[in-house]
Amino acid sequence: MPVSQLPSEPTDSNSNGATDVTPVVALKELVARLHREQNKIQDLLSSLGFALRSFNNLNQFLELIPLMATRVTDADGSALFLYKPNGQVRLEQLHWQDSRQRKNIRKALEIASSQITLMPNTASLANATGVLDDQMHRYLGADMQIFGTAILVKHTERGWLYVLSRDPEYTWTETRQKLVRLVADQTAVAIENDELGVELRKKERLDQELEIGAEIQRRLLPRQCPIIQGIELAARCKPANRVGGDYYDFIATNHNQIQLNTKDKDTVEESRWALVIGDVMGKGVPAGLIMTMMRGMLRGEVLHGHSPAQILQNLNRVMYADLENSHRFVTLFYSEYDPHNRILSYSNAAHNPPLWWHAATKTVSRLDTLGMLIGLDTNGQYEDGQVKLEPGDTIIYYTDGLTDAACASGDRFDEDNLIETFCTACRLCSGPQEILDYLFDKIHNFIGGDQKNTDDMTLVVLKVE
Repeated sequence: MPVSQLPSEPTDSNSNGATDVTPVVALKELVARLHREQNKIQDLLSSLGFALRSFNNLNQFLELIPLMATRVTDADGSALFLYKPNGQVRLEQLHWQDSRQRKNIRKALEIASSQITLMPNTASLANATGVLDDQMHRYLGADMQIFGTAILVKHTERGWLYVLSRDPEYTWTETRQKLVRLVADQTAVAIENDELGVELRKKERLDQELEIGAEIQRRLLPRQCPIIQGIELAARCKPANRVGGDYYDFIATNHNQIQLNTKDKDTVEESRWALVIGDVMGKGVPAGLIMTMMRGMLRGEVLHGHSPAQILQNLNRVMYADLENSHRFVTLFYSEYDPHNRILSYSNAAHNPPLWWHAATKTVSRLDTLGMLIGLDTNGQYEDGQVKLEPGDTIIYYTDGLTDAACASGDRFDEDNLIETFCTACRLCSGPQEILDYLFDKIHNFIGGDQKNTDDMTLVVLKVE
């Protein structure tokens, strides 16, 4: 009934109308009390939001949750339950107003929650809510008022937040439900933020490890091309990821040979040099590890002085045991150049055949022999090949990242385009570095300036002076 319509009661001369204003005063006190309660709740929730933004320790934040839930709902206490990784329910935090009863309440809740284990990938974790309610009533007593709400992280239940009261008149009103839901949502945000922080730190560590791996791999590849009498070299490896599976190398074929970094032709070593290119199936860290292992094994084989085919056969037998269960294989083209007679001896283990530009006829042919992938069959056989190079001849060793490079429409650069571009480069460019730059520019333009290569690209250019 509105205040203006409240019935007035008879008054005596000494009352001075005091009883007429009593209902108004009472109403004002009620409004003031409600306002204070509302401000208290707002302050509590504001404090919880500040804690969420400020705390870096999840456990410290979770300690506040039952306290906040108790205060905003006028309950006797509150309990936060979370799932363990093994599916068991754990009493994470408890707040109880009466410190004398807190120990017994905690013990009862721990016993109640220990009776429940949620099987992973169950259809509905919510089915366990009723079981937990029953266990709590069993150990806390039937007179305990128990109301709870789920902790949801990305629509997945991760626990429950309960408010508890021994007041028989206590009711689970809509307002209390909303308030506890707000506290539960803040709890879910804190849990998710903590997990995101853990994942971010893991990613940062992984990024650091990948960068270390990439740096090690870059150091394993030749930093610069050796100076070999009678030929000029240029090389570039462009991995799709920080760690790649492409491989190329220049290897001295005798124990005493020293790779020189001088342009003085009189001091250039005239011994044979191995020129190698390979590709591990796949990309990333696994391919990079196999590439690193293969590099060490191959360098050891080269010093034995065998023919290219025998070197590949020995390498295949050694690596087969390591690659057998990895479902990864290696393509490899191995060649040796003799500066005394310009003879290039080679053998191919299913790699893209290098392209040979004949300066005299201005035609291109392939350098290829029969041979299986490294690691496919322990009894794989390989063949030797040999050609004599003439002044002006140019050879490019490459991996399939160049021919498989795709533009936005999905068309690939393919071998025919590479041959045509290679022929143009040999006619227009004066040296191997210019040829290498020309080929990479053409492929880059074909892919599109804003597109990233999806596979490792490696190119080695050899030109006879």
